[in-house]
Amino acid sequence: MGKRIIIVKKPAEEGPKHEGLPPWMATFADMVTLLLCFFVLLLSFANQDVQKFRDVLGSIRDAFGVSVVRTKSSDLGLETTSSTESMTAPTSSAEQILAGVVIRIRSILDKTPELKQASGVRVDREGVLFDVRSSALFEPGSAKLNPEATRALDSVVTVLKEYPLNLVVRGHTDNQPITSGRYPSNWELSAARAANALAYIVEVGGIPVNRVKAVGYAQTRPVAPNSTVEGRLANQRVEFYFHKPDGDSW
Repeated sequence: MGKRIIIVKKPAEEGPKHEGLPPWMATFADMVTLLLCFFVLLLSFANQDVQKFRDVLGSIRDAFGVSVVRTKSSDLGLETTSSTESMTAPTSSAEQILAGVVIRIRSILDKTPELKQASGVRVDREGVLFDVRSSALFEPGSAKLNPEATRALDSVVTVLKEYPLNLVVRGHTDNQPITSGRYPSNWELSAARAANALAYIVEVGGIPVNRVKAVGYAQTRPVAPNSTVEGRLANQRVEFYFHKPDGDSW
C-alpha cells in the first residue's frame, strides 16, 4: 500500500495594513476647520460692531459739550459753562433727561453772573453735578445761609421740580483747621453746610425728603491745591448732584 503525500499550502500572507486614519476623516477634518474659521470670523465682526457702537455713543456724548466719564472712577470732568457747542439728540431717555438738565443749568448760570463765575457743571453716567463756592452761600467759618444763597438754592429747586431726579448735597472745605467753637473740625462744618442747604430745598422749595440726601466730605476731596488762596477757595464748595432715580444707589 503506497503512502499518501499531503501537501499543506501556507495561506498567502496579507499585505501590510495602511497606518493612520481612514481617507474620509481628512475630508471631515477639513470641513470642521472651515466651520471653525467661519465662526471665528463672525465673532470678530461682532466685536468690531460693538466697538463701533461704543465709539459712536462716545461721540454723541462728547457732542453735548460736557466731559463724559467712561471709567468707573468717581472723579468727574469739569465742563466750562461758557461753552457754545450745540447739543445733539441723545440715544436714550436717561441721556435726554441729563442733557436737558445741563441745558437748564447753563441757562440759569447765564442769568446769574455771580454764580457763573464760581460754578461749574459736570456730568457722568449717573447724573449731573452743579457746584457753588461756599462764599456764595455762607459766611466764612459759618453754616448759616446768607441772603444771596437763595438764588443758587432756588435754581436747584427749579431743576428738581422740572426733572424726575434725586439730589445729593455735598459739603466740602479746604484743609485749613477751623477755629470756630461751634464746629470742632471741618467734618462738622461741611456736614452742617450741606444739611442747611438741603433743609432750605425741602422746607422752602417743597421737595420731598425721599428725593434728597446730604453728606459732608470736609477736606478729603479737593479740586485744587490747598497751597494757594485761590485753590482753597475752590475747595470750599457745595456740590448739588442730580442723580438718576433708576440708578443702583444714590
